[in-house]
Amino acid sequence: MGELELIGIAGLAILFILLALRAPVGLSMLLVGVGGYFCLSLAAPYVRFVPYLKQFKTLLWSNMANYDLSVVPLFVLMGYLASQAGLSQDLFRGMSALMSRFRGGVAMSAIGACAGFGAVCGSSLATASTMGRVALPELRRMNYSPRLATGALAAGGTLGILIPPSVALVIYAVIVEASIIDMFRAAIIPGLIAVVFFIAVIAIQVRLNPKLAPDTSGMPADERRRALLRLIPVLLIFGTIILGLGVGLFTPTPAAGIGVFVIMAYGFAQRLWGEEGLSIRGVSKSLLETAVTSGMIYFILFGAEVLKGFFTRAGLPSAMAAWAGSSGLDPWVVLMIMLIIFIILGCFMDSLAMILVVVPFFWPVLVDLNGGDYATAASSNFGMSVDELKIWFGILSLIVVELGLITPPVGLNVFIINALAKDVPMSETFRGVVPFFGVEIIRVALLMAFPAIVLFMPGFLH
Repeated sequence: MGELELIGIAGLAILFILLALRAPVGLSMLLVGVGGYFCLSLAAPYVRFVPYLKQFKTLLWSNMANYDLSVVPLFVLMGYLASQAGLSQDLFRGMSALMSRFRGGVAMSAIGACAGFGAVCGSSLATASTMGRVALPELRRMNYSPRLATGALAAGGTLGILIPPSVALVIYAVIVEASIIDMFRAAIIPGLIAVVFFIAVIAIQVRLNPKLAPDTSGMPADERRRALLRLIPVLLIFGTIILGLGVGLFTPTPAAGIGVFVIMAYGFAQRLWGEEGLSIRGVSKSLLETAVTSGMIYFILFGAEVLKGFFTRAGLPSAMAAWAGSSGLDPWVVLMIMLIIFIILGCFMDSLAMILVVVPFFWPVLVDLNGGDYATAASSNFGMSVDELKIWFGILSLIVVELGLITPPVGLNVFIINALAKDVPMSETFRGVVPFFGVEIIRVALLMAFPAIVLFMPGFLH
């Protein structure tokens, strides 16, 4: 192993230490990238540090001007506007009206509401935070077990990263140069499977231990009718966005723009009808929060580009690809190792950091194992073309990144829910997510065994 590669490994180790210490992700990437490249320039005279720094004046702008990434602030704004307009409450109450007659129905409703809100929000952390504030008081009022209530909400929040549209899917697609629409289409069936599995987990738990959730006869008829009426426009808004993307009526950026307009129009119309709705103050707050969140995301992307330049110059991606090719391991074994590494890193890193740091390393290795850039389904080791591999690996990666959000000892979704339920011990919340973690492992195994589940919608809707 050469000196440059050793410097690259040292930089990677320092990066993981900084992230484990909860240092800002973008700043950590930037510092390691600049510091690591400086060390490379000292070790090898042909590595020029000053020209490397000069590229920064255009690198940040090229990230900001990337049309594919223009959808990110719009999707973020959609989520904040939906929260301010009360769509999250309407969604949860409407789902409760549909499922409250079942034992554990309110917890099941929270899962359905997380999936629905994730479709407009695109962020797991925002989904967990928003739905936690909406659903947790109702679950507590209904005397649900704290373990089941907090565990279901932490697990349900992970749906935001996969249910399209998703910011993480956009970032992944840009990294591997995949079609964003195809990634959205591919996520539909795995996302629905997750919702069904999570609801099944709740149903099995409350059947085995009825004390976890009270028996209920459902909502009063009048309240149920009002909740269902309020649910209809919410489903129409969310359904229009997902369906429009799925059948190709519009591309992601116009879809996000339409979503922002429709949510604002509906929110203001509610105020005209005498409902709480969306206020000017709510719009201002949403714009401010969107600016902060989008700035953070773009800074992380900038840091990732700086870091990628350092790692590429150090030769780490090519060294990893060479090792995987010469190791003699079966390609499927290497893929399983990659997914396990994702889960382990989830204990220390947030989802966006994992995608930006790890995917650029793993993707070239996977392409080589599959048979190269021009592999076809017939000639590849995974039985699919490179374009299909991008989609399949992306969905698998995002699912195991989801697992990181509920994996001890960090589990960011668990911390978010636990902050809303301060009287519930952290250990109880982690115990609550264990069954959901188990079915997620089953889902990963299912999608690995049957890649057609992931590839069906992109192929069917082309």
